[in-house]
Amino acid sequence: MSREIDKNLILNDLKSHYNFKSSAEFARFLEIKPQTLASWYARNTFDIDLLYAKCEGIDGNWLLSGEGEMILEEGEDNMKSVKNGEPNAVFKLKSDNELKDQEIPLYNIEAAAGLVSLFQSNSDNKPIDTLKIPNLPKCDGAVFVTGDSMYPLLKSGDIVVYKQINDFSSDIFWGEMYLISVEVAGEEYISVKYIQKSDLGERYIKLVSQNQHHQSKDVELNKVRAMALVKASVRINSMG
Repeated sequence: MSREIDKNLILNDLKSHYNFKSSAEFARFLEIKPQTLASWYARNTFDIDLLYAKCEGIDGNWLLSGEGEMILEEGEDNMKSVKNGEPNAVFKLKSDNELKDQEIPLYNIEAAAGLVSLFQSNSDNKPIDTLKIPNLPKCDGAVFVTGDSMYPLLKSGDIVVYKQINDFSSDIFWGEMYLISVEVAGEEYISVKYIQKSDLGERYIKLVSQNQHHQSKDVELNKVRAMALVKASVRINSMG
């Protein structure tokens, strides 16, 4: 039976490992506001991409599950528990052709400076690892999910496997789930959402969450900077 991972304990262990005397010190190290760190504790969540990027030498499997050794041993293969795993959900189109075997690069969005940068210079971004998942359609990569807008289908810390699309006006499959980057007040906003047709017309799309506490939002299509169709998700559960 799976149980919820105590992410507060993981944060406390990291704080102790780096000998931070206060949460304010920990927040400065992570380059986030103290309020952001406080909200992680309050909601039992964290930005796994950020922690993975900032906390060098930490075992990614431990970050995902809270189990095993925190420190990655020299020469050890990080993320090994998900490299040959089974996805917990697959989102296939009728036109998809499955590949029996493929290696999917797992990227760190934080290190790549955003989804737009990741997609524009894919060959220049070094993956943090690769996933080997059988019987999936051709995929371009995988990234960690942050936030709870698609909960309970997706949780913060899950991995989504994606296929990049380039023509936003004609290649959208309405009602499917997408990894999307939208420009908001000059900043890049990255999320995973269902995309539906907007009542405001063809120049807009509607971003819809799985979590009922998140309202749908209509955005102008010309504000979309990057988009990828989500093909599968992977979740690491702690067993107990």
